[in-house]
Amino acid sequence: MKFEIYKDKAGEFRFRIVATNGNVLASSEGYSAKASAQNAIDRIKSDAAGADTVDNS
Repeated sequence: MKFEIYKDKAGEFRFRIVATNGNVLASSEGYSAKASAQNAIDRIKSDAAGADTVDNS
């Protein structure tokens, strides 16, 4: 799995989480600064391991 940072057509920075098979698993909101997108990625990396799963079905 990997994170990809890219610039959208509006000029904002976004990231997506891409599986090893190339499927996009998630995409982010737009950020005006590339550093903000990287900070969001870093937060996900540090917090995801301890995240709970909530079944709201």
